[in-house]
Amino acid sequence: MPLKVAIVGRPNVGKSTLFNRLAGKKLAIVDDRPGVTRDRRYGAGRIGDLELELIDTAGFEDVSDESLEARMRAQTEKAVDEADVSLFVVDAREGVVPLDEIFADLLRRKDKPVVLLANKAESKASDAGVNEAFALGFGEPIPFSAEHGEGLADLYAALAAMEPIEDDEADDPEIPIRIAIVGRPNAGKSTLVNRIIGEDRMLTGPEAGITRDAIPVDWEYDNRRIRLVDTAGLRRKARVQEKLEKLSTADSIRAITFAEVVVLVMDEENAFETQDLQIADLVEREGRALVYCVTKFDLVKEPQARLKALREQADRVLPQLKGSPLVTLSGVTGRGVERLMPAILKAHRDWSTKVKTRDLNDWLAMAVQRHPPPAVDGKRIRPKYMAQTKARPPTFVLFATRASQLPDQYRRYLINSLRESFDLPGVPIRVTIKANKGSDPNAEQGSAEYDRAKSFKSRRAPTIRKRRD
Repeated sequence: MPLKVAIVGRPNVGKSTLFNRLAGKKLAIVDDRPGVTRDRRYGAGRIGDLELELIDTAGFEDVSDESLEARMRAQTEKAVDEADVSLFVVDAREGVVPLDEIFADLLRRKDKPVVLLANKAESKASDAGVNEAFALGFGEPIPFSAEHGEGLADLYAALAAMEPIEDDEADDPEIPIRIAIVGRPNAGKSTLVNRIIGEDRMLTGPEAGITRDAIPVDWEYDNRRIRLVDTAGLRRKARVQEKLEKLSTADSIRAITFAEVVVLVMDEENAFETQDLQIADLVEREGRALVYCVTKFDLVKEPQARLKALREQADRVLPQLKGSPLVTLSGVTGRGVERLMPAILKAHRDWSTKVKTRDLNDWLAMAVQRHPPPAVDGKRIRPKYMAQTKARPPTFVLFATRASQLPDQYRRYLINSLRESFDLPGVPIRVTIKANKGSDPNAEQGSAEYDRAKSFKSRRAPTIRKRRD
């Protein structure tokens, strides 16, 4: 779905030239005289892989009577209301004028995302006008030249942060939540499934390895469809010799891959052994939500002390999944089973989290202020802004200068801070670092617009005010 962009500003700042530049052809009439554009004009545009639906608007005039200018202003306001984001264009040669400030107040009242473009910034004489644009209150302006195509890389980065978050699936209550029950042999997986659904659906017994196939069970909990998948026990690879067990193991791993939430079932006596850690690490690498389930807890003499020790052990041996829910229960007696499904549903909600770009960039500013990234070769790496590109699991892109040199430990710091700030305990989080200047994004997209843009020196990108939900 293309991003709907309204190009707005006072007369004769280069809106129609920008419209034609992004559309890739001359759709709008361009002339040095102000007031040439009067109606809203629509067109399809593109920067790299980013599809745009463009709206060219008339120059803003501060009038509210019955005149032609007032009716043109009404058309511009409708375009702002309709669009996902407004490109507020000012003239960097002339600097900020009172009409720009009036229009800026109107845009703030609309409470819509705004990217500030300082157009006609191809010469050093325009630097003063670019600096004046800071006072409009929309963060850092993008120095741009619609006539020559300068600043396209920074504009791409700003608009890419506004793209709608892609969902793997819509939140359709008719689509069941897929839950895989995994663990080592004889950990009590089938017994647990029977206890959850309230019937003896799975064959159980004291013998290890009874379950050989990944068995799906459709069920309903709290008016929500659930698909539980009971799997064969997973042993260390060196111990898997028989062909049948190899097939069962592959089936269990496939169940993890296609699950949304994975419940790792462990026996209380030997929880978090090496094989449990390997299973949990596989779940994290596959990007699935994880819930620890410790069974046979009815046999523990001091449950509170043991529970505390298990939580500390989980955070210590699996720091990449710190905070994952841990539920203790007994599949045989049913004690504590009622806590499992609420923990699963919360893990699923956290895994499906979408964070507003405005909140994300407020967090980024605080995280960088609290712990600035280290300097590399005497030069500071500067994170610019961040956006979420998809959910399930939450996936983010961070635009920064010298992105390829950002240390892994700083990426881990950002991920841990994200978890803490947005209450995402144990959720796998993906953060991609991209350069927002030079040719890095251009090379990834392979676009003709980028090929033209990368010949110019990229400048600083804006701070994003807000993105739509």
